[in-house]
Amino acid sequence: MHEAGLPELRTLADYQFGAGVGAALFPDDDEYEVDRSKTGRPRQVATVAGDERRRLVSLGTDGRFTLGLAGGERIVDALDAPGGRVVVGDESEPFVREGKNVFAKFVAAVDPQIRPSDEVAVVHEDGDVLAVGRAELDAAAMRDFDTGMAVLVREGAD
Repeated sequence: MHEAGLPELRTLADYQFGAGVGAALFPDDDEYEVDRSKTGRPRQVATVAGDERRRLVSLGTDGRFTLGLAGGERIVDALDAPGGRVVVGDESEPFVREGKNVFAKFVAAVDPQIRPSDEVAVVHEDGDVLAVGRAELDAAAMRDFDTGMAVLVREGAD
């Protein structure tokens, strides 16, 4: 997929996740598989290495990416901590890894720029990516609340 669609996907990723993320999410040296709609709009982008296919992102009809686990890992690698992520400790790690939602009382750290509906990676305090999902609260609420869902997890690492 090294034709016309890659620069546009990078630009969209830079806009949604921050400058430089597009190049990290879609590097030139990767091979991609793109599932397109009948109109040619990308729906899913996956990286392909041998027989392994890993979904990076899906592109919603609203023009925003939803992250796959591989995409979350690349965003965590591209941004300095805590950028683009919600950090949890040992207590919730096994549940989040299984795909369970993150609750505010278990949030150890969070990117201060996170707003509701942002796509985020959920990481353990040691840096392991546990899941990806959609923020349900803003960063301040995640830090301050003792109740409520912080991240609706879409895909866990297990």
